[in-house]
Amino acid sequence: MNTPLIALGLVALAGCAVALQTPMNAALGRSLGSGVAAAAVSFGVGFLVLLAVLGLSGDLASLGRVATTPPVFLVGGALGAFYVWTVLWAIPTLGALTTITALILGQLSAALLIDAAGLFGLAVQAITPTRLAAAALVGAGVVLSRF
Repeated sequence: MNTPLIALGLVALAGCAVALQTPMNAALGRSLGSGVAAAAVSFGVGFLVLLAVLGLSGDLASLGRVATTPPVFLVGGALGAFYVWTVLWAIPTLGALTTITALILGQLSAALLIDAAGLFGLAVQAITPTRLAAAALVGAGVVLSRF
């Protein structure tokens, strides 16, 4: 059962997880002496967790279809690595609040364009003044969180 309320709750919980992951990965980077090593370990642990979830759900065989997937879809892994590395690099300078706020602003900006173009099979959603205002408010939050 996937209702908007459940989806919003889970996404908010995932947002909390990202906020926790950010300083945890930074601490891991300090402990290892390398942000890149911390990112690799973080992805490795995540990979193992996802393999376990696939195994428990009975979907492990779906990994066999990766060979027939359009290569552009695999770029998401590289984007995720860029995200983790960038956050590890930025959080000691910006702090958790500003780092996450800037991250959300970037996500909103890209999401506006993705929705407007209907990329990756999404339904087209117009860029409206209300949606622009929402992104602008987050942009103001970036400024307020730092200055």
